Amino acid sequence: MNFRALLWQIVVVAIVVGIAAWLWSNTVHNLSVRRISTGFAFLGREAGMPIIDTWLPYSPRDTYLWAFVVGVVNTLRVAVIGVVLATILGTLVGISRLSSNWLLSRLSLVYVEVLRDIPLLLQLLFWYVLMQGLPPARGAWKPINGVFLSNRGLIVPSLPLDGGQAWVIGTALLGLVAFYFLRCDLLARQVRDGHPRRIWPYGILFVIAAPALLSWWLGVAWTPTMPVLRGFNFAGGWTFAPEYFALLIALVTYTSAFIAEIVRSGIQAVPKGQWDAAVALGLRRGFVLRQIVLPQALRVIIPPMTSQYLNLTKNSSLAVAIGYQDIVSVANTTLNQTGQAIESIALIMAVFLTISLGISLFMNWYNAHIALVER
Repeated sequence: MNFRALLWQIVVVAIVVGIAAWLWSNTVHNLSVRRISTGFAFLGREAGMPIIDTWLPYSPRDTYLWAFVVGVVNTLRVAVIGVVLATILGTLVGISRLSSNWLLSRLSLVYVEVLRDIPLLLQLLFWYVLMQGLPPARGAWKPINGVFLSNRGLIVPSLPLDGGQAWVIGTALLGLVAFYFLRCDLLARQVRDGHPRRIWPYGILFVIAAPALLSWWLGVAWTPTMPVLRGFNFAGGWTFAPEYFALLIALVTYTSAFIAEIVRSGIQAVPKGQWDAAVALGLRRGFVLRQIVLPQALRVIIPPMTSQYLNLTKNSSLAVAIGYQDIVSVANTTLNQTGQAIESIALIMAVFLTISLGISLFMNWYNAHIALVER
């Protein structure tokens, strides 16, 4: 029986390899007949395409390779920030769905049902048209001091990020990581010996005191740059273009509706006896939700939440519909200019595959980290 199973596996693998070899040979033959060059040598040529909204320095004289890097960063700008905001908003809406307040729970229900039933592309176009309908720069809305909202996008004050600031921020991030692992170790010790240990002094030391001391030693200035209206546009500050802002809002609101249902079902999966026991001990409902129910619900929430993170990342490719230049838009422009269709599409696939695998690996690690350990 084992020999037969092994034989069938060899046959299946041989068939797959044969089909792949035939497709490759056929593709190379057709490309040579049409005198279409192959390879990635075009990445070293001058791109000649403008990319307006980017965090990296770029000019049309840069290479196609650097244009692809800029496109990848633009995609990550949407994916990373979108995942964080969608998680926060979806969690709040999901908890509100279970609220005893009738109005709050019904509003959350309407939010979830409406946004889940409208195609994402329509929502994206709606937000983009809405952004285009905002007043011009001279008549921009100013909800708070230094923040402007107009058809130029969202303009907010910016902080200088030179060498000194980067070192301080890096120190704070490293301190946050060190505090996380130290907290896990102290909690494990408390479980073993039953002696409580104070954790907050280490948080103040690693996350606040160490970066503040480094900032003072380096003489880093943290004076924000306020945006100022000059002519028909703003100077200074950070500008979130209308295309980026519309894409981010659409992805966050759409994905948060699905995350809300995941959070709601995860909380309801925790036995009601957990609530009853905690309330009988006199614990507040907010404390019970944070410290007892949600940690148990995470084991149900994390797997489907991973799928939503992947969906948000892949749905960011709809940016091409409103002109936001992510990796898909840059690759499409490259394809039209060079004719390297296979290579451009292969780069898109490689980028999204890498991002998706990275998200999956991280979420699988986290899911295994919080899993119940059988004794």
